[in-house]
Amino acid sequence: MVESVPMTREGYNKIKAEIEHLDRDVMPEIADKIALAREEGDLKENAEYHAQRENQGKVQARINLLKDKLARATIVDMSELPRDEVVFGCTVTVEDQDDGMEEEFTFVGAGEDDYKSGKILVTSPIGKGLIGKKVGEIAKIEVPAGMMTLKVIKIEFPDV
Repeated sequence: MVESVPMTREGYNKIKAEIEHLDRDVMPEIADKIALAREEGDLKENAEYHAQRENQGKVQARINLLKDKLARATIVDMSELPRDEVVFGCTVTVEDQDDGMEEEFTFVGAGEDDYKSGKILVTSPIGKGLIGKKVGEIAKIEVPAGMMTLKVIKIEFPDV
Protein backbone atom coordinates (compact mmCIF):
# COMPACT_ATOMS: atom_id res chain seq x y z
CA MET A 1 0.00 0.00 0.00
CA VAL A 2 1.24 3.49 -0.85
CA GLU A 3 1.73 5.62 2.26
CA SER A 4 0.29 9.13 1.99
CA VAL A 5 2.46 12.11 2.84
CA PRO A 6 0.61 14.63 5.05
CA MET A 7 1.44 18.28 4.43
CA THR A 8 0.00 21.74 4.55
CA ARG A 9 -0.78 23.74 1.43
CA GLU A 10 2.36 25.82 2.13
CA GLY A 11 4.54 22.70 2.27
CA TYR A 12 2.99 21.45 -0.98
CA ASN A 13 3.68 24.77 -2.70
CA LYS A 14 7.27 24.83 -1.39
CA ILE A 15 8.00 21.38 -2.84
CA LYS A 16 6.33 22.31 -6.14
CA ALA A 17 8.48 25.48 -6.36
CA GLU A 18 11.65 23.46 -5.72
CA ILE A 19 10.77 21.03 -8.52
CA GLU A 20 10.16 23.92 -10.91
CA HIS A 21 13.50 25.54 -9.95
CA LEU A 22 15.41 22.28 -10.45
CA ASP A 23 13.68 21.58 -13.80
CA ARG A 24 13.79 25.12 -15.16
CA ASP A 25 17.13 26.43 -13.83
CA VAL A 26 19.45 23.73 -12.49
CA MET A 27 19.02 20.94 -15.07
CA PRO A 28 19.59 23.20 -18.14
CA GLU A 29 22.69 24.64 -16.47
CA ILE A 30 24.06 21.12 -15.92
CA ALA A 31 23.21 20.18 -19.52
CA ASP A 32 25.20 23.19 -20.74
CA LYS A 33 28.19 22.18 -18.61
CA ILE A 34 28.01 18.63 -19.98
CA ALA A 35 27.97 19.98 -23.54
CA LEU A 36 31.03 22.14 -22.83
CA ALA A 37 32.88 19.25 -21.25
CA ARG A 38 31.98 17.02 -24.23
CA GLU A 39 33.68 19.49 -26.57
CA GLU A 40 36.98 18.97 -24.75
CA GLY A 41 37.46 15.59 -26.37
CA ASP A 42 37.98 12.09 -25.00
CA LEU A 43 35.13 11.37 -22.57
CA LYS A 44 36.88 8.43 -20.91
CA GLU A 45 39.38 10.71 -19.20
CA ASN A 46 37.22 13.83 -18.93
CA ALA A 47 36.68 14.41 -15.19
CA GLU A 48 34.46 17.46 -15.69
CA TYR A 49 32.12 15.51 -17.97
CA HIS A 50 31.79 12.65 -15.48
CA ALA A 51 31.30 15.03 -12.54
CA GLN A 52 28.49 16.86 -14.34
CA ARG A 53 26.82 13.59 -15.40
CA GLU A 54 26.91 12.46 -11.76
CA ASN A 55 25.51 15.82 -10.65
CA GLN A 56 22.76 15.50 -13.27
CA GLY A 57 21.81 12.09 -11.87
CA LYS A 58 21.64 13.44 -8.31
CA VAL A 59 19.44 16.37 -9.31
CA GLN A 60 17.14 14.08 -11.31
CA ALA A 61 16.88 11.74 -8.31
CA ARG A 62 15.91 14.73 -6.13
CA ILE A 63 13.26 15.79 -8.66
CA ASN A 64 11.85 12.25 -8.75
CA LEU A 65 11.72 12.07 -4.94
CA LEU A 66 9.90 15.40 -4.70
CA LYS A 67 7.43 14.46 -7.46
CA ASP A 68 6.70 11.22 -5.60
CA LYS A 69 5.95 13.17 -2.40
CA LEU A 70 3.55 15.44 -4.28
CA ALA A 71 1.85 12.46 -5.91
CA ARG A 72 1.23 10.93 -2.46
CA ALA A 73 0.42 14.26 -0.76
CA THR A 74 -2.58 14.65 1.50
CA ILE A 75 -3.31 18.29 2.30
CA VAL A 76 -4.28 18.51 5.97
CA ASP A 77 -6.95 20.97 7.10
CA MET A 78 -5.71 22.05 10.54
CA SER A 79 -9.13 23.34 11.60
CA GLU A 80 -10.60 19.82 11.53
CA LEU A 81 -8.05 18.20 13.85
CA PRO A 82 -8.74 17.44 17.55
CA ARG A 83 -7.22 19.90 20.03
CA ASP A 84 -6.72 17.59 23.01
CA GLU A 85 -4.15 15.19 21.55
CA VAL A 86 -0.90 15.19 19.60
CA VAL A 87 -1.75 15.62 15.90
CA PHE A 88 -0.23 16.97 12.72
CA GLY A 89 0.68 20.64 13.06
CA CYS A 90 0.76 20.82 16.85
CA THR A 91 3.73 21.75 19.01
CA VAL A 92 4.25 19.28 21.82
CA THR A 93 6.48 19.59 24.86
CA VAL A 94 7.73 16.24 26.13
CA GLU A 95 9.87 15.12 29.03
CA ASP A 96 12.42 12.40 28.44
CA GLN A 97 11.74 9.89 31.22
CA ASP A 98 15.37 8.75 31.24
CA ASP A 99 17.07 12.09 31.94
CA GLY A 100 14.22 14.49 32.79
CA MET A 101 15.11 16.84 29.91
CA GLU A 102 12.26 18.65 28.19
CA GLU A 103 12.10 19.01 24.43
CA GLU A 104 9.66 20.70 22.10
CA PHE A 105 8.65 19.36 18.69
CA THR A 106 6.37 20.76 16.03
CA PHE A 107 4.96 18.05 13.77
CA VAL A 108 5.02 19.09 10.13
CA GLY A 109 4.70 17.52 6.72
CA ALA A 110 7.11 17.04 3.87
CA GLY A 111 8.80 20.23 2.74
CA GLU A 112 8.43 21.96 6.10
CA ASP A 113 10.81 19.94 8.26
CA ASP A 114 13.69 21.79 9.90
CA TYR A 115 15.29 19.71 12.61
CA LYS A 116 17.40 22.57 13.94
CA SER A 117 14.26 24.54 14.84
CA GLY A 118 12.38 21.52 16.22
CA LYS A 119 10.11 21.00 13.20
CA ILE A 120 10.08 17.25 12.60
CA LEU A 121 8.15 15.09 10.19
CA VAL A 122 4.91 13.69 11.54
CA THR A 123 5.94 10.45 9.80
CA SER A 124 9.25 10.24 11.75
CA PRO A 125 9.59 7.63 14.51
CA ILE A 126 9.02 10.29 17.20
CA GLY A 127 6.06 11.68 15.27
CA LYS A 128 4.46 8.27 14.83
CA GLY A 129 5.09 7.42 18.49
CA LEU A 130 3.49 10.58 19.87
CA ILE A 131 0.51 10.96 17.50
CA GLY A 132 -2.74 10.41 19.41
CA LYS A 133 -1.18 10.86 22.87
CA LYS A 134 -2.74 13.28 25.35
CA VAL A 135 -1.17 15.39 28.10
CA GLY A 136 0.20 13.11 30.81
CA GLU A 137 0.48 10.04 28.60
CA ILE A 138 3.77 8.25 28.01
CA ALA A 139 5.07 6.97 24.69
CA LYS A 140 7.79 4.36 24.26
CA ILE A 141 9.40 5.02 20.91
CA GLU A 142 12.04 3.00 19.11
CA VAL A 143 14.52 5.34 17.43
CA PRO A 144 17.84 4.54 15.70
CA ALA A 145 19.73 5.27 18.95
CA GLY A 146 17.57 2.86 20.98
CA MET A 147 14.37 3.22 23.00
CA MET A 148 13.00 6.63 24.10
CA THR A 149 10.35 7.07 26.75
CA LEU A 150 8.63 10.44 26.44
CA LYS A 151 5.88 11.95 28.58
CA VAL A 152 3.57 14.53 26.97
CA ILE A 153 3.71 17.72 29.07
CA LYS A 154 1.96 20.29 26.86
CA ILE A 155 0.21 20.44 23.48
CA GLU A 156 -0.12 23.74 21.61
CA PHE A 157 -1.61 24.70 18.26
CA PRO A 158 -0.90 27.58 15.90
CA ASP A 159 -3.73 30.01 15.38
CA VAL A 160 -5.89 28.54 12.63
